[in-house]
Amino acid sequence: MESIKFAENLAMFVDVAQAGSFSAVARRKGLVASSVARQIDALESDLKVVLFTRSTRALVTTDAGELLLARAVKILHAMSDVRSEVASLDRSVQGLLRVACVPAFGRRHVVPHLGSLFAKHPGLSVELELTERAVDAVVERFDVVIRVGEQPDSSLVSRRIGSQRYIIGASPAYLERYGRPTHFHELSRHRLIDRQHSTSMRGWREIEGDGAWQPSQFALECDDCDARRLSAAQGLGIALMPNWAIGEDLAAGRLVALDLAGAPPQPESGIYLLRAAPRANSRTRAFTQHLIGSIGRSASWIQDAANAA
Repeated sequence: MESIKFAENLAMFVDVAQAGSFSAVARRKGLVASSVARQIDALESDLKVVLFTRSTRALVTTDAGELLLARAVKILHAMSDVRSEVASLDRSVQGLLRVACVPAFGRRHVVPHLGSLFAKHPGLSVELELTERAVDAVVERFDVVIRVGEQPDSSLVSRRIGSQRYIIGASPAYLERYGRPTHFHELSRHRLIDRQHSTSMRGWREIEGDGAWQPSQFALECDDCDARRLSAAQGLGIALMPNWAIGEDLAAGRLVALDLAGAPPQPESGIYLLRAAPRANSRTRAFTQHLIGSIGRSASWIQDAANAA
């Protein structure tokens, strides 16, 4: 078998196994589904095994396919790391860096720094997936995963790049219209803004229980953090938001932090850069150093919130 073709087909196999569909991979890569299928056929011919059970409704990996998937992910990671290390011998940083991040944090604290990162490393490109789901860095071949909040025990290499705490806030217009609460229990008479599905990040229901609030209290329920922030700034209701999301709004006076007596404590938690590889490649090192440096040099959300409090 040709080693180059085998590597290409192996990478295509991993993509198809993860997507569970020829057509989904084809759309993402700008190919036709038959082209993707031919590469899988070629790989099955090389290995002399069937990797997928195919039907009109589903594409399922066989036992051989499951074994290959587990090994192939590690092989492709190793190939990427070797390529990066060899390329970095001349001190250059180039190639594709795959990053996954919570959408709101990515929009506010990652994307704004990509321009200066590319200015330093013009040979670098970034594939950024903004998602609320907990991606699998190993299986999905992400170089870096940025997660917010305390992390469960994991085999991933973790580096804390910041911290967060939750702030109860409302706009000056809302407080002028509905009054400014001074005790947590007074919130029962106010309009609230909350996550639609409060599972991965803190919401009103986590700190007081679902039965503590009346459905009519929720002026807006939305999973998008920026949508909740903008809605609070418009005066729709009182929001419970992380400081990294609303620090600039607090400093600009668009939102006011409420220090309520009797409020449950809001413990500080971390913001983490995670990677699967025990040793960071040159792309990961460059991205990590640049992000930490850029966040540190900018008007940080923590300082913004502290100044406005």
